[in-house]
Amino acid sequence: MRRNQRIVVLCLGCGFCLLLYAFSQLAVSLEEGAGGGGGMPQAATASWLAGGGRGAARWARSAGTEVLPERAYRCKDFSLCYWNPYWMLPSDVCGMNCFWEAAFRYSLKTKPIEGIHLAVVACGERLEESITMLKSAIIFSIKPLHFYIFAEDQLHDSFKSILDSWLFLQTFSYTLYPITFPSENAAEWKKLFKPCASQRLFLPLILKEVDSLLYVDTDVLFLRPIDDIWSLLKKFNSTQIAGMAPEHEEPRIGWYNRFARHPYYGKTGINSGVMLMNMTRMRRKYFKNDMTTARLRWGDMLLPLLKKYKLNITWGDQDLLNIIFFHNPESLYVFPCHWNYRPDHCIYGSNCQEAEEDGIFILHGNRGVYHDDKQPAFRAVYEALRSCSFEDENLHSLLKPLELELQKTVHTYCGKIYKIFIKQLTKSVRDHYDRTPKKR
Repeated sequence: MRRNQRIVVLCLGCGFCLLLYAFSQLAVSLEEGAGGGGGMPQAATASWLAGGGRGAARWARSAGTEVLPERAYRCKDFSLCYWNPYWMLPSDVCGMNCFWEAAFRYSLKTKPIEGIHLAVVACGERLEESITMLKSAIIFSIKPLHFYIFAEDQLHDSFKSILDSWLFLQTFSYTLYPITFPSENAAEWKKLFKPCASQRLFLPLILKEVDSLLYVDTDVLFLRPIDDIWSLLKKFNSTQIAGMAPEHEEPRIGWYNRFARHPYYGKTGINSGVMLMNMTRMRRKYFKNDMTTARLRWGDMLLPLLKKYKLNITWGDQDLLNIIFFHNPESLYVFPCHWNYRPDHCIYGSNCQEAEEDGIFILHGNRGVYHDDKQPAFRAVYEALRSCSFEDENLHSLLKPLELELQKTVHTYCGKIYKIFIKQLTKSVRDHYDRTPKKR
């Protein structure tokens, strides 16, 4: 009996020591997170706790605030750390650091970052496109922006250098993340369609503290304030969780209705290059599907969906989204084509009526049209914004040269309607000056 009491006392003592060690480590981590003059900015804290990991902690920045570097060494493979429980980590992964990251992610509650949340995924040669897209978002924005940038490790320094040079604007903050997929089938997810494109499917699972998010491809340009598409969230009804534009307006040239070997949304499918998400609803919803009679949550549905359709899909994660919303059409808000204007809207003749009436709101230069001569109207807009600076004089002076360049494209179908490319841009520049008269 006395021996048992000693064993109990010894166990309690060991437990108490472990508890003290745990609290000491937690205190050290919090201290380092808040180090320097003024502490870690809320933007950095929220995104790190939401699962940013290695890249996020290292390069998080908020306008006008400096963040100390992260601890010298965290985890050998962050994707293993993020997607696996602590007790299932391989022996060569630094489990203690993963344990504390998990504690931060799932235990502490953080104040949501105010403003507009924009996400982009960049791999390979997509740095310049991404930077030009972010610049177009900043130039005309009204509310503060926070960027969630998922990029390959070799791109992080370049993103950091460029974005830090813009912090004097005090209109945005950003967080850099590594490309992160579930350890099971990670290579397959990464190579699905284009490198890293399927990362967008996992944003609701990684950014757990973010309520709503706008995801865009790197080859997107905002020709009017990003605030306007963000406001479409208010138009969602109680069942809608995401908003996208149709893949085609004209069924005779549609891809999905002619060639798809899987279910797709509506008459011509949807394009995921501009995707507005209420991620709180996405995480809570149980989705109808054709894999089981039971409804599945977002995170439980993705891998079975890939396994079932991977031999039948052509456009990767966009096809998977089409399948999901085919079975759950009530969950999708469809916005007009001028919110996601692509070459298909003009290369066979103009077929986006909203753009003809109001101009292009968001330009999506897919198929690499910013970098070849096949659609010079798209390239002209891209080059104008790429070379534009944040100075008011430079912004004001981009319109006339751009119009002259667009007039040289009238030999193409898209160039024949070149005025729709500058209609909204002209209005956005004028409104920008009306909001900031002191800078004139």
